[in-house]
Amino acid sequence: MIQFLIKTFIKNHEKTEDRAVRTAYGNLACIVSVVCNLLLAGGKIAVGVLTGSVAVTADGMNNLSDASSNIVSLLGFKLGARPADSEHPYGHARYEYLAGLAVSVMILVIGVELLKESFAKVLHPTAVDFNWVMVAVLAASILVKLWMARLNHKIGTDIESETLLATAADARNDVITTAAVLAATVLTKLSGFTRLDGLMGLGVAAFILYSGAALVRDTINPLLGAAPDPELVEHIEKKAMSYPGVLGVHDLMIHDYGPGSRLVSFHLEMDSKDDVMHSHDVIDRIERDLLVQDGLIATIHFDPVVTGDPHADELKAFLQQEIRKLEPLANIHDLRIVPGPTHTNVIFDCAVPAEYMTDKQHRGVKLVSALRNSVQEKWPDHFCVIKLEPDYAPIHHEAM
Repeated sequence: MIQFLIKTFIKNHEKTEDRAVRTAYGNLACIVSVVCNLLLAGGKIAVGVLTGSVAVTADGMNNLSDASSNIVSLLGFKLGARPADSEHPYGHARYEYLAGLAVSVMILVIGVELLKESFAKVLHPTAVDFNWVMVAVLAASILVKLWMARLNHKIGTDIESETLLATAADARNDVITTAAVLAATVLTKLSGFTRLDGLMGLGVAAFILYSGAALVRDTINPLLGAAPDPELVEHIEKKAMSYPGVLGVHDLMIHDYGPGSRLVSFHLEMDSKDDVMHSHDVIDRIERDLLVQDGLIATIHFDPVVTGDPHADELKAFLQQEIRKLEPLANIHDLRIVPGPTHTNVIFDCAVPAEYMTDKQHRGVKLVSALRNSVQEKWPDHFCVIKLEPDYAPIHHEAM
């Protein structure tokens, strides 16, 4: 059924990297979700009002809020598809993140309202009129939500949309919520404990609030500049290292301007003895391939590295061993040795996790001090000049 919908309503559906195709995928998932949620909300609210069940009504209101969320997501896809302009040269793809944030806040508001209503029902319980129509509506809702979760997860995975993946997770949560309401309805009928309906309504409201808070966190993260996906970081490093003459990668930064709009910059280490035109050609190829094959706009800085110097190689090996022993999360790069008549300067950068730069334990400062002492103990006439910097995208380092 899902594949049928995709093939029927999305032209060139296999070209998911195309922005127009990606938008069509998002529109399809949102429209289908709106229709399903409105049908579920109408059925549950009607049954809840007729039977006096606040839990069923609460579950229906949850579906209504889901429909509103889908409409906001649809708007996010529409606005996010707008092309770049002079005021927004990086495009408008972050609208999708803003839509996700709006959805999360709406879920929290609905959760608060349902919490108040359910609490009142616990204090002043009323009898629930049990009937098999209610059971049938709730059971059908579980099946529909399972299918919606699968739909949104597949499309969200295909187009790498955090908004749709969050919608899929919300649908799975709704399956649990509706199952709990169904259980409360049956148990109330069997036990005659009328407060159970209100208590289950409290549980549903609490679950909605928890899910909403988690979604707020997930949607705010990319807007605040969250750390990049480790798999993407590893992919970029391995790709760059696969080209001839590349000795190392460091200072990687990834700027996320929304789905399908990411800028990448990093330093590329190559042998200083290589022909500069050849090295420049390799860098051009890497930038072009990242754009064509991965949709990443890359800017690469060329770092010439001295190789074949026995003392430099010895220093590199020593510092790599020390950094692994002192702080495995840190790394060293851009090593230069400047000899003088009375002493030798050993100049390099030390990248550490961002929190090490300002934490109260002064871990970054202590690490720099320990490295200086280690080098001077081995070579008394060597003085380290170390630049401490945050590591924006930790990767595996083999060279300096």
